[in-house]
Amino acid sequence: MTGTPAPSRGEHVADWFDGRLGIYSLGKQYLRKVFPDHWSFLLGEICLYSFVVLILTGIYLTLFFHPSMNEVTYHGSYVPLNGIRMSDAYASTLHLSFDVRGGLLIRQLHHWAALVFIAAMLTHMMRHFFTGSFRKPRELNWLFGWTLLFLGLFEGLFGYSLPDDLLSGTGMRFVDGALLSVPIVGTYLSMFLFGGEYPGHDIVSRFYSLHVLLIPGIMAALVVVHLILVVYHKHTQFAGPGRTERNVVGTPFMPVYLAKAGGFFFLVFGALTLIAAVASINPVWSYGPYRADQVSTGAQPDWYLGFAEGLVRVMPGWEVTLGGHTLVLGVLIPIVVFPLLLVFIGVYPFLEARLTGGDKREHHLLDRPRNRPTRTAIGVAWISLYLVLLAGGGNDIVATRLHLSINTVTWAVRVAVFAVPALAFVATRRICLGLQLRDAELVLHGRETGVIKRLPHGEYVEVHRPLDQAELHTLTAHKRPRELVERER
Repeated sequence: MTGTPAPSRGEHVADWFDGRLGIYSLGKQYLRKVFPDHWSFLLGEICLYSFVVLILTGIYLTLFFHPSMNEVTYHGSYVPLNGIRMSDAYASTLHLSFDVRGGLLIRQLHHWAALVFIAAMLTHMMRHFFTGSFRKPRELNWLFGWTLLFLGLFEGLFGYSLPDDLLSGTGMRFVDGALLSVPIVGTYLSMFLFGGEYPGHDIVSRFYSLHVLLIPGIMAALVVVHLILVVYHKHTQFAGPGRTERNVVGTPFMPVYLAKAGGFFFLVFGALTLIAAVASINPVWSYGPYRADQVSTGAQPDWYLGFAEGLVRVMPGWEVTLGGHTLVLGVLIPIVVFPLLLVFIGVYPFLEARLTGGDKREHHLLDRPRNRPTRTAIGVAWISLYLVLLAGGGNDIVATRLHLSINTVTWAVRVAVFAVPALAFVATRRICLGLQLRDAELVLHGRETGVIKRLPHGEYVEVHRPLDQAELHTLTAHKRPRELVERER
């Protein structure tokens, strides 16, 4: 008789870990977890993979960057700046870009990954917003994602400011002006941030600590909690045959989804690397070192903060004096509206639950955006407001490119701030209702085939193909808006 083969070394290692961590039971429970298949779920993966790229490239950059405002004289490969006095931070950035092998590629990869990371987070959140996946039991996970987006905006601002070039210094001047506009405590806030009179000597080292240690640590923790809650709550899915609030239809995590996720990570990494290799971004050597008596012309923030810049640019220069204190409303109002626009999206799940009658059911099936016309219209109005303000943040560039008066562009944006979101809301809601009527026609009569048939009495009609059960289920698995029900009575 053949005896039982002796356990291999790998099995011994696995048994050792199982005795201490219980990996067998965890693997049995989670490695076969089912993930639904839909292209929109890739948006969250792009967020995760670009965040990983940011961490890896950021570690590399910290090896060469000097977070110091001490003045040095530059002597390096970039000849036009040789002999120029500049901060050690700016000099180390030039050294990293021109003298470190692969340094410029990693710098640009880090910057592009940051832009894609925030763009993916915003798109990912909008996907959840329009499909209603923020409803019970996922409200907390929505808040975690919103917090990641909010932190990502400031993380990008701090990283953008570290090189201490003229462009980033102009952005810091904007931040200083915003702080000074805060009533009573504005001066103290500015002194605390900059470590003295603007621009101070500590700003780079302080931003470096925030950018490299504090905010990434918080974001990494939030990402882990976010993913744990995704696994705990199970994935949402679109309505369809065999899909209910109590099951998930898709492929198992191991090995199918894991193989897909691994391949997609390298696709994202490769795409970001290709962009970084062929598309220059933030060429700090073109701007020169920051000097408080100079301002970079055509200065624009990265796209994700463009709407904050637009709020300030299109706001009238109002000032009022109260109790001997001058309130610069032209700056104060925008810095109050800026977080409110983001807070509105963050608390929307709770507002919708309250305004729709306090829905306490668990929701694991997603909505088609057309089937929730009011929510979809609110989301489109919010995005349209963001785009209008983004255009306002570049009003000088728009005026130059289109050969228009900057006053004309500014006033157009001021009007559009109020008119465009309202029009977008009304138009989007009507479009959603129209699409629902079209779906109802498809359910009743089927799809047009283009085949014309003559009836015995001489009438010509088009032949319609009835929908199959899967299509009927998808088009009818929702509650119809009141106005459409009343219209059919």
